[in-house]
Formats: sequence, structure tokens, C-alpha cells
Amino acid sequence: MAAMSWPTQDELDKIRGIVSEMAGKGTEDVRVVVSPYRICPLGAHIDHQGGIVSAMTINKGILLGFVPSGNTQVALRSGQFKGEVRFRVNETQQPRHRISKGEEIKVDKSSPSPQECYWGRYAIGALYALQSRGNHLAQGIIGYICGSEGLDSSGLSSSAAVGVAYLLALESANNLTVSPTENIEYDRVIENEYLGLRNGILDQSAILLSSHGCLTYMNCKTTEHKLIHPLNFLKDHETEPQKGYKILLAFSGLRQALTSNPGYNSRVAECQEAAKILLHASGNGELEPFLCNVEPESYEAHKVKLEPNLARRAEHYFSENMRVSKGLEAWASGELRQFGQLMSASGLSSIKNYECGCEPLIQLYEVLLRAPGVFGARFSGAGFRGCCVALVDTDCVAEAAKFVREEYPKLQPVLASQLNPDTAVLICEAGDCARVI
Repeated sequence: MAAMSWPTQDELDKIRGIVSEMAGKGTEDVRVVVSPYRICPLGAHIDHQGGIVSAMTINKGILLGFVPSGNTQVALRSGQFKGEVRFRVNETQQPRHRISKGEEIKVDKSSPSPQECYWGRYAIGALYALQSRGNHLAQGIIGYICGSEGLDSSGLSSSAAVGVAYLLALESANNLTVSPTENIEYDRVIENEYLGLRNGILDQSAILLSSHGCLTYMNCKTTEHKLIHPLNFLKDHETEPQKGYKILLAFSGLRQALTSNPGYNSRVAECQEAAKILLHASGNGELEPFLCNVEPESYEAHKVKLEPNLARRAEHYFSENMRVSKGLEAWASGELRQFGQLMSASGLSSIKNYECGCEPLIQLYEVLLRAPGVFGARFSGAGFRGCCVALVDTDCVAEAAKFVREEYPKLQPVLASQLNPDTAVLICEAGDCARVI
């Protein structure tokens, strides 16, 4: 299955033209970072607890055109937001919210200040991440950043894609050789230390490590990762022949930044509290309070000690870890139907045990499960906003998209009316990793 061309030559020419005009340089001098969005078919909400996860990128995402500025100045414009961001790479940046590993999370229920919402914070966060790990930058960039046109990126980890894009651009301009695993850590620094979001490393790992058509597996405790190559989905099997697949994205119309949603960080805190109780009960109280440090046998033996809320969070973690293990085997053997069933079960556990869905997202998930040719579906991203993702039989994907476009507005007419009808449901292909062109 060949990847649909992204970015297209027209997209590259457009961004090169804008940067060329901004910088007064020729278009041939403009470099472009391609940083794709990701989906997480299995492994929801367990990366921050050191669980095992799966992910893949899609052929949509962030493009950042840039040229080295010739001095320490950074000047950035955006296709989505107004204004220009300016700062210098020789200015020392300070974190906004430092969260140490294992530290108890304080849930901030206040809304972010206007400065917090300022779109340039990821660029400054990238500089902070590089500086804080001993990199000295002398060269700024003149750049223009934009997301895939008409696409509501909530639920696709656009924040990690943006962070990775700025890291790659600053590194390229300064001739820094940085491995993908180092950049995974740098992007974690942007989100955890600079912005105060207590997420794991799934998103940036998917963006930096993926390869077209493969499922990226990662153990978030050890950071071990590998690419799971599928059997040819079009090849005859002893059972029924498996079909090829497309990725269907369906948007709910909900938009909210995770950094301003107390639900995200409070769930992480609950997982850590459950881990603390289970570790103490099993005589391992000295270990860090993450569920990955709790053996499955200890969980089974001591889960009765957890109050209902914490019990649900722990049940999600241990059952989701099991679904990922089974899902990797299903993917490797080309069993898309089995993989899809595990995806749908993951979606149900996110609703029942992790309690992260809201009515519109749950309704959208249920619509997808009824759509023709859908192997499986779940929320994409954290499930506090955004969209749902489904794997769909290639032969049925147009029919499935039409079904969702017709059915969801019957349930949520107000939210659906805020969506662009052309991009409310998107048919995508698997993508590749982030790179500089």
C-alpha cells in the first residue's frame, strides 16, 4: 500500500515561497520540517504509567518552513494564528511549570493566562529543552508554521508534532546531530517541564520513530521500541482473505487544550495513588508510584484494597496493557478484524474505567462502531476533546465516511454545525516519521 503523497509539491512550493519572502532568500535555501500527526490504536492512557503502547502516524500534520537567520534572532509566523513570535536563541529560558519524575501532581483548575495560550510557547519551549540539556545555540531561524489545511487537529497530538518541528528546525539550523530518542526526551521536556502537562512519551515517540505501514511499539518504562511489520493485508490467509485498511478520522467539534483541563492531570494522579497503595500492599512501597512497577499478580491479589475510582483506573491500565500485547500479535499476523475488536474494547475501557469520554465523543465512537466496514474504533488522543479514529476496510471507507457524516449531526446538531463539512470526517493513510526536507 503506497503512502499518499504528503506533503504535496504544491504545499512545499507554497511554504517555501512564504519563507523566501519573509527572509529575503531564494526558495532553494528554504528547508521544511515535516512533522506528522499520530494515532494510537491501542495503549490509551497508560504511557504516563510506564505501560506498553502502539502508535502510527498519518499523512497529515505540521509543516515548518525555515532558513537559518544568520544571527541569534528567531522570527516565526503561523498559518493558523495572528502575530509574529520573536526571541533570541542566546536568551536563557526558564520553565513555566517544572514537574519532577515521581512528584505528586498538583491539579491546577485555573484557566491559562493569555500568555499561556500564546502560540509561540512551543518554540520557546524547544529552545528551553535544548538549553536545559547542555546545547548552546548560536543560530536562530526565520520560519513559517502551518497545520494540514482545514483540519481540526485536536486529538491527533498536534502539540507534540509542533514541539518536534521546532526542535528539528533549531537543530538543523545549528548543525546539531540529535538522535530520535534524544528528541523524544527533548519534547517531553517541552511538555512536562516547560508547559506543565504530565503526559508520557507516546506521542513524540510515534512522530519520531514511525515508518510507513508499520505499527510502532514502545515500552514506556524501558523506552524499548520496535516497528511491527504487518503481513501483506491483501494476501490470502487460511481463513478469509484480509482486506486493506484506511484510517478514518471523525471530529466531534469539541476543542479544549489539555493544559487547561484538570481531568487529564487528575487521572494521572489517581493512577499514581493506586500504584502507591498496591505497591505498599505487596511489600514494594519503596518503588516509584507508577503502575508499571506493580506486578499483574500483585494487582490481582490486592486490588480489593482500592476505592472504586482508583480501582477503575488500575483496571484500565492492566487490561489495556494486555490488549496491546494481543494487538501486536494480531497486527503482525495480518488479523485486522481481531486488531479492530481490541481497539473497540480499548475505547470502551477508556469510557468505563478511565472515565475520560464526554457525551459527544461517546456518541461519535458509537456511530463509528455502527458504520459499514469498520474493524474497530476508539477516541483519538486523551478523550477530553477532539476526535475518534477507526480502521476501516478499504472497500467500504467512502460508505463509512458518508454514514458518520449523516448520523453524528442527528445526535449533536450544534457541535456538528461548527465543523467544516468537507473535513468533519477524513479518510487518511498511514504516514512516516518526522524529518527535514
